[in-house]
Amino acid sequence: MKRAIVGLSGGVDSAVAALCLKEQGWEVQGLFMSNWEEDEDGYCTAAEDFQDARAVAHELGIPLHRVSFAAEYRERVFEHFLCEHRAGRTPNPDVLCNREIKFGVALRYAERLGAEYFATGHYARLVSGAGGPELHKARDAAKDQSYFLHAVERRELARTLMPIGELEKSEVRARAREAGLPVFDKPDSTGICFIGERPFREFLGRFLEERPGPIETGDGEALGEHRGLSFYTLGQRAGLNIGGRPGRPELPWYVAAKDPRRNALIVVQGQDHPLLLSAALTTGPLHWLSRPRAEPFACAVKVRYRQADQRARLEPLPDGAARIVFERPQRAVTPGQYAVVYEGERCLGGGVIESVARAA
Repeated sequence: MKRAIVGLSGGVDSAVAALCLKEQGWEVQGLFMSNWEEDEDGYCTAAEDFQDARAVAHELGIPLHRVSFAAEYRERVFEHFLCEHRAGRTPNPDVLCNREIKFGVALRYAERLGAEYFATGHYARLVSGAGGPELHKARDAAKDQSYFLHAVERRELARTLMPIGELEKSEVRARAREAGLPVFDKPDSTGICFIGERPFREFLGRFLEERPGPIETGDGEALGEHRGLSFYTLGQRAGLNIGGRPGRPELPWYVAAKDPRRNALIVVQGQDHPLLLSAALTTGPLHWLSRPRAEPFACAVKVRYRQADQRARLEPLPDGAARIVFERPQRAVTPGQYAVVYEGERCLGGGVIESVARAA
């Protein structure tokens, strides 16, 4: 009997992943990983999640291992997160967490426990292809998580199972309820794992110093003062504390750009202002989950999670990076985030957004 170790998070998705594998005849064990140190202000839910994972393992009759990868997470994910924010960029730590922790150190830990495969509760599908495993979107388009998985190495995907990728979220909850799993109605976790439900800028303020500077319009008019470029992201509306201005329309203000040289935050009025729109972007080196392309080709691209596919043309560059030209200008394309490339249902890979070209 083949052994699969499931990353049990204490949520319903990983619980049903374990249930599915057990029903398919696998020898199933659970692995609960702690990736963040407990905090004193109650936002970290690791202790509660572990108790839920224990209850699921007990109901399924499977062993549960517990391990802390907090040191690895801080070194490989969180330090990068802080470094990018200091540079005025907006990183996505969930992508690095998948590559470095869940499908990195956790997968290797599972192998040391005798697992032939490591399984997760991700909403994505792994399809066998001529060149190895292919990463495809989940059947439930509203829950698809392939965006967060594009940076995982194909050799790691070859040792991975994603049992709920063919299920709708409603089916997952129904199967959990029918099986008597105590987490069948547990709310989904939201936001970045180590921040939890706490205010984002409050959390960043514990690690990054404030560097106040001017808030300006695109034509240089001073409107106020910001706390530091690290605390804002492109397209942001809330928290600017600008208010109305005499002689200007009553429209909300949005962050359109950052000028690190002058430590200035550039804002505009209206969510479709031209300074918020980008016609193209350039990535860093692309991570391919398929044969690397040498010639330009038509594709679909997401520049943020839950975004609908956007038609584009990808132009490979000599250094392994890419220029992506959109069929329609995109709003608030943000350096530090990821551009993830698709061909139909298949995820081809992606790269970090390094720069953008404004729409004409």
